[in-house]
Amino acid sequence: MTVALGRTWAVTLQGVGGQMVEVEADVGRGLPAVSIVGLPDNAVLQARDRVRAAVANSGLTWPPGRVVLSLSPAAVPKRGSGFDLPLAVGTLIASGELPAAAFEGTLLVGELALDGRIRPVRGVLPAVLAARDAGLERAVVPEANLAEARLVRGIATAGANSLAMLAVWARGSGDLIAEASGPRRPPARDDSDLAEVVGQDDCRRSVEVAAAGGHAILLRGAPGTGKTMLARRLPGLLPDLDEQSALEATAIHSVMGRLSPHDPLLRRPPFVAPHHDASMAALVGGGSGTPRPGAVSLAHRGVLFLDECAEFSGRVLDGLRTPLEDGEVRIARSDGIMVFPARFQLVMAANDCPCGSARPDACTCTPDARRRYGRALTGPLRDRIDIAARTLPVGSGLFAVGEIEDTGAVRERVTTARSAAAERWAACPEANGAVANADVPGRVLRSLRALDRRALRPLDRALAHGLLSPRGVDRCLRLAWTVADLDGAVVPTESHVSEAMVLRGED
Repeated sequence: MTVALGRTWAVTLQGVGGQMVEVEADVGRGLPAVSIVGLPDNAVLQARDRVRAAVANSGLTWPPGRVVLSLSPAAVPKRGSGFDLPLAVGTLIASGELPAAAFEGTLLVGELALDGRIRPVRGVLPAVLAARDAGLERAVVPEANLAEARLVRGIATAGANSLAMLAVWARGSGDLIAEASGPRRPPARDDSDLAEVVGQDDCRRSVEVAAAGGHAILLRGAPGTGKTMLARRLPGLLPDLDEQSALEATAIHSVMGRLSPHDPLLRRPPFVAPHHDASMAALVGGGSGTPRPGAVSLAHRGVLFLDECAEFSGRVLDGLRTPLEDGEVRIARSDGIMVFPARFQLVMAANDCPCGSARPDACTCTPDARRRYGRALTGPLRDRIDIAARTLPVGSGLFAVGEIEDTGAVRERVTTARSAAAERWAACPEANGAVANADVPGRVLRSLRALDRRALRPLDRALAHGLLSPRGVDRCLRLAWTVADLDGAVVPTESHVSEAMVLRGED
């Protein structure tokens, strides 16, 4: 007796990565029915009706008997509507409607409409990456996701807009879509410039150092003095993402369904600015059911800006402590632990008191209200912020005529400093692949023989008097290296360390 079996390949997403899933279809005798086994979620279970209608409306024949669809490995949860296409094709292979040879070594991704159209889905980039790493030769994706799939090198990719088109191609009578439709749109231009910020020379320097070393920064001061302007201009100082960083950031936005269908690759560092009433799940990640990335992961390889940070919940802000140290978020569930990358640069801004008065003598807040206002910024979180700067009231110099450095001039210095740091840490195996000074482990900074002991005397004195914690010493060292890189120095001197200590405090 001949066993009617069909096999195709699919991918289930786990965090922002993908795991290969073998889809097996068995067509046998019995009353007409469709059963799906292998830990499918509701979206996969509901594919039974979508797939059967799509096959019939595409001019193809659904098998009359009992259809069993198995998703392996059976112990891994299967999520999402992207299983529609491999389930339909597997069934048609098992019934003899389509040739099995056409789909050998091929990943299939796509949601089916009832009329047979193939709709776009989330997470195509990590799915195609998983298929390439598993050794598959080809990936067939929805036409709307083709530009995203073609970002992956080392695997052939093609698009299809309907199940009927895929069937015609499998029978050798037609072709799939080779190029993404629609013109590539240029990235949105950011017209904001650092030259617009006047009268805040110290804060401009703090933002430049933060950009050069990837340091977390807190800006405090009266309303209207330029805190938000400075924060929103910091991403413009950063260089473009390299290929690996761009793929990492794009994969996260792919899972969240936030990519442009015409030009999906994120070439610029992302900038994410959640509202101050954001929940823990919105900021850090998680949520009920399947955990999803939060704002810290969407800002991976970019900037996370928390405006009015004193208005955030203290519990939510404390959730940033582990991602700031580890560069990732680990969310535990009963079926395992999901890991989301979160290597971001934190920028925070806050007023001095709830009323936000520009003049201290006009403040209407009670002393107790002022103390409570800053309570959300706990000591452990503050200790993880490298730079604390204060914007000052601007006097008549606002209308002064003079040359002010624009974003382009500062970006050139920042790019040079970042290149020097990346070259230095690439030659240091203990740096664990760090490219920015803010990511270098403290033990590596303290063990460098190139450092002059005289340059470290300010840190020794501050540590002895309890003015700095050991973590604070490491962060001052990172800042000192960044200041030295901006000055073109080979190693930090005592003046660089002293400036780092000034940048570390508000006053």
